[in-house]
Amino acid sequence: MAKDWISKAIGNDEGKFSAKADRADMSTSEFASHVLSNKEDYPAKTEKQAVLARTLAKVRKHKKNR
Repeated sequence: MAKDWISKAIGNDEGKFSAKADRADMSTSEFASHVLSNKEDYPAKTEKQAVLARTLAKVRKHKKNR
């Protein structure tokens, strides 16, 4: 059930945000923070990907602590 919303949120864009982070020479979490603090410099889709990356990191952290 939990993976259903994750699959729908990622859609056909799996790995694209990570690739953007690699091109910017940052980790995924660093790039997400950078995008969200400089929203005017990035398209809305990248901003949404950054929010999703942060959310998935929180889910992963919560799952790890269980």
